[in-house]
Amino acid sequence: MPSSLPSSQHSAQVALRAATASRAATRTVARAVALALALGAGGGQAWAGPSDPLHVYGGLGYFHDDNLFRLADEAPGYDNQRSDSARQSVVGVLFDKTWSRQRIQAQGKLSKVAFSHFKQLDYDGKDFQGTWNWQLANHLEGSLGATYAQTLAPYTDFQSRERNLRVQRRQFADAAWRMHPSWRMRAAASRDKYTYELSAQRYNDRTEDAAEAGFDYLPRSGSTAGLVARRLSGKYLNQRILAGVVRDDDYKQDELKARVVWRATPTTTVQALAGYAKRKNAQSGPRDVSGFNGRVTASFNPRQKLRLNTAAWREFSAIENYFYTFSLNRGASAGASWDASAKVRVDANMSVEQRSYEGRLLNNSPDDLNDMLRQATVGATWSPLQTVQFSTSFIHQERSGAQFLGNGSFKANTVSVNANAQF
Repeated sequence: MPSSLPSSQHSAQVALRAATASRAATRTVARAVALALALGAGGGQAWAGPSDPLHVYGGLGYFHDDNLFRLADEAPGYDNQRSDSARQSVVGVLFDKTWSRQRIQAQGKLSKVAFSHFKQLDYDGKDFQGTWNWQLANHLEGSLGATYAQTLAPYTDFQSRERNLRVQRRQFADAAWRMHPSWRMRAAASRDKYTYELSAQRYNDRTEDAAEAGFDYLPRSGSTAGLVARRLSGKYLNQRILAGVVRDDDYKQDELKARVVWRATPTTTVQALAGYAKRKNAQSGPRDVSGFNGRVTASFNPRQKLRLNTAAWREFSAIENYFYTFSLNRGASAGASWDASAKVRVDANMSVEQRSYEGRLLNNSPDDLNDMLRQATVGATWSPLQTVQFSTSFIHQERSGAQFLGNGSFKANTVSVNANAQF
C-alpha cells in the first residue's frame, strides 16, 4: 500500500518488505503461484482514486505445476504423479481514505484453491491488512497496522503430501520525529507469529519480536543516511525433541546497520540497509554466528516505459526443517518491467540464492550443508479497461544440493493465467 511517510522512511520500509518477499518467493512454490495468480488483484490497489475510497474486486485463476511437492529429480511422484493443476477464485475489498493528515488503508481478500489430483490440498486462503498512517503537527508522524495471511506452506525443505496451511500474523508500529530540517529520529517495533496446521510441522510455530531505534541525516539532495540498532527475539512455541532431548530453539539477534537512500541521478536510486549482526542461540548445538548482514537494492528508470531493478543480500533466515533452525543466505536478483503499450505490461525477474545451514541440531548432521536456489519469472498483463486485467506468467525454479534434507536437487515449472475485475 502507498505510505504518507517521508520518502526515505518509506523507501527503507519498502526495502525491508522486499527482502522478506524475495526470500519467501524463492523458497515456496505455493506463494510463488499465489503471487502469479494474484497479479491482477494486487494491481487493483492502483485503480482506487481518492474520491472513491471503497472498491470490491474479484478474480479467477488457473495454474499448472510439473513438480508440485518439489520432489528430487530421482524421486518417484506420489501416486506416480509429480504434477498437478489448480483453480483459484478470489474476492476482496479495498479501502483507502484520508482525513486531514490521517490516512487509513485496508484490504481484505478471500480465496479458494481447488486442485485437480491432490484434492487433500484444497484450501481457503485469507489475506487481511490494515494501516493507519498518522501525522501530528509538522514534526511527528508514523504508522500503525496489522496483517493476517493464511496460505499453503512450502514443501521445499520437507517431504509430505499432506496439506500444511501456514498462518502469519503481524503487528507493527513506527514513529519518526523531525527534530531538525536535516535530522530525524526513528523508532519501530513489530511482532510476527507463525503457526502451522500440520502436526509434524508445529515445531516451527514461533514468534519473532523486533525493536529498533535510529536516526537519519536528510540533505537537500533528497538522499538520506542514517544508523539503526535493532534486536530480534525469536521464541518457539512448541518444544522440539531430538534423540530424546528437549530442545530450546529460542534466539536473539542484535544488529547495527547503516541505512542509506542515495538519489544518484533523477532516474537512479540506490538503497542499502546493511551492517553487523550477531545471532545467539538459547541452547548449545547451533553455533552462534556473526558478521556482515544486509541488503542493497537499486532501481534504474532509463525511460518512462522501462524500469529496471537489482538487489544483493547476505542475511540470516529461519528455515522450516526438523534438523536445522536457520541458514545464512547469500543472493542476488535482477528484474525489469516494460510498458509495451498503454494497456500491456511485461515483467521479468531472475534470482539466485545460496543457503548455508548454520542451525545444526544433531551432531551427526553435516556442518557444511548448503544448497543453491534459482528462479526465473516472466509474465504479461493486459488491461483492456481501467478496472479489468488479464495476466499470465511462467515460473522456473530449481535447486541443487542439500541431499541430507531428503528433497535434494529438483526442477519445477509453473504456468498460470488469471483474470481480475474491480467494481
